[in-house]
Amino acid sequence: MTIPLVVGVDGSDGSLEAVDWAADEAARHGIPLHLLHAAAGEQEASEVIDAAVERARTGAPGVRLSSEVSHEDAASALVGHGRNAYALVLGDRGLGELSGMLLGSVSLAVAARADCPVVVVRGTPEHRAARFGTVVVGVEDGEGSGTAVDFSMREAEVRRCRLEAVHAWSAPSGACTTPQAPSWQLEAHRRPPAQVLEDALRQPAERYRDATVSRRLIEKPARQALLEAASTADLLIVGARRRLGHPGLQLGLINHALLHHAPCPVVVVPQM
Repeated sequence: MTIPLVVGVDGSDGSLEAVDWAADEAARHGIPLHLLHAAAGEQEASEVIDAAVERARTGAPGVRLSSEVSHEDAASALVGHGRNAYALVLGDRGLGELSGMLLGSVSLAVAARADCPVVVVRGTPEHRAARFGTVVVGVEDGEGSGTAVDFSMREAEVRRCRLEAVHAWSAPSGACTTPQAPSWQLEAHRRPPAQVLEDALRQPAERYRDATVSRRLIEKPARQALLEAASTADLLIVGARRRLGHPGLQLGLINHALLHHAPCPVVVVPQM
């Protein structure tokens, strides 16, 4: 049985936008869609889940659809379902969140704890509706991006769109250098920026031969480079390392910034 795409619903505008996005994504991948609502009040819960089901049915009538009301807290319920999900899909803010918040507390908690990819649906309608034909993946030096690159290749192939692989790098002040052949002495554990990108893409490209991939080496801070790339993207994908000795992921400052400020939906993919 194919594992489902799970979307958290709470009746907020953000969660309904997440339902729309998830319904399209489930149809695109040919996988089931499961709607999950965590609530205490039975009558209110029934109304919320029924409205979300109707919306998903209208948006993607061919998708296999199921729904559930959980009495756990929302973050725990979603994280639990994420152990057997293709991905978890959430709105950027839920009901009761302060108006000045850029990202809801449940979405952030789930992104930091889930065992599967977590999609935070944010941005303008144009970005959410896949009108740019581009998926962006951030590639870092090390192993943290491996699963994210694989996920992004699959996404680009299914969407039949371009994948833009971005690696941001910086040279010491005053150094005269290029991404292919840095003139400054690299630390022992670091590789030239061009090699970082090439190594990260080599094996996934063999598995997803129909994906169209462009490589971008950008000499600026990663946060700035990825936010700029995401301005003309349908989806921004980043990896997250496991925290040694602790449950959950090491989201880091860059991923936090992207989850709060990206102009399009963001996917955080745990390193496997």
